[in-house]
Amino acid sequence: MSFIPVAPTVEIVEKETLPTLHFAHDDVLADPADRQRRRADADRAVTLGNAYHGKLDIYFKTSDGSTKRMATTVWAADADHLTLKSGASLPLRAVLGFDFY
Repeated sequence: MSFIPVAPTVEIVEKETLPTLHFAHDDVLADPADRQRRRADADRAVTLGNAYHGKLDIYFKTSDGSTKRMATTVWAADADHLTLKSGASLPLRAVLGFDFY
């Protein structure tokens, strides 16, 4: 499933800048069904990254409320975080969605 952002502007960031970003403690998705779909998409992203070394876009929100997009490969996912190709970690609670291409 592809994610279509609703934010008027989406800033493109590189995975190397991830350690400098701050994330809210609350989940960006309020609906439990949306959270479950995000978790399934995270597992799909791991399969894409490990089996095919494929990239995808991750849309996420920082603590200041801005929506960002990052093109990367996901190596691992658990209930709380995504581990990216660079070794950086992104909190799953900040992820709005994925765009598989």
